[in-house]
Amino acid sequence: MPVYSMTGYASAQHSTATTQPETDSRNPPAAQLGLEIRSVNSRFLDLSFRLPEDLRQFEPGLRELLIAKLKRGKVEVRASIESATAGGVTEPSPKLLLRLNGAQDSIKAWLPLASPLSVADVLRFAATEQSGTRDWSEAVLPLAEKALKELLSARAREGARLSAMLLERLEQLRALAKKATPLVPQLVEQQRQRFLDRWTEAMALTEGATLPEAAQDRALTEATAFAIRIDVAEEITRLNSHLDEIERLLKKGGEVGKRLDFLIQELHREANTMGSKSTALELTHVSVDMKVLIEQMREQVQNIE
Repeated sequence: MPVYSMTGYASAQHSTATTQPETDSRNPPAAQLGLEIRSVNSRFLDLSFRLPEDLRQFEPGLRELLIAKLKRGKVEVRASIESATAGGVTEPSPKLLLRLNGAQDSIKAWLPLASPLSVADVLRFAATEQSGTRDWSEAVLPLAEKALKELLSARAREGARLSAMLLERLEQLRALAKKATPLVPQLVEQQRQRFLDRWTEAMALTEGATLPEAAQDRALTEATAFAIRIDVAEEITRLNSHLDEIERLLKKGGEVGKRLDFLIQELHREANTMGSKSTALELTHVSVDMKVLIEQMREQVQNIE
């Protein structure tokens, strides 16, 4: 199963034709239905629709279709209807003119000061009448399915690119962890020996008095405890475990965005702990380089479904 990005775009068009004269109100003129689906990242599935009035009735069906295929993302659906006469003038039918004239007379009877209908008003009513006489019930949902299929393909392609980038960063993090691994025992021993040396120097200031055995044991215990506190072997082990799990999820695919986001947080926690425990410049550099890579991964994981 592929990894899907939440970012994508798709569009589809459906054209109708008529063999009757465009002035025949019983057979509306040719028109084109256009539908666009845009998607960006979001924590949840957030759907919004921008539909003309003639298509409002199809919103529940469109919503059901999208919910069945998409799990996360801010998704916007736009639809438009363009008539073949959009570039010209829609001639009103005699029947419409009679209705408008009757309505105007009725309004004038009650509101004598009302403005009369203009030519632009009549043409607007004519265009509305023609666009509203077409039945789009057999076109909207199939067109939406076509656009949704293209959207899923676009999200899959983007997801593949994100997955490849994340796998590349995983290898870089593994290399840094491998670089840090041999430093751990060396740094622990160095700090342990440094602690004992300073203890010995401090005892030397007692004018050569022999250290009691209990004091020597206490010094060794303190040195060991300090060495344990700066030991980052556990952090490196957990970090490698998180890297393996991220790689497994990327290869598995599907709805892995939220789990990846959690693992990225854990990676950052381990890298940050390594930096806070570090007593050597080299290990500090490793920690900083890790956090840079992890932050790059975090930005991309935010786009995965």
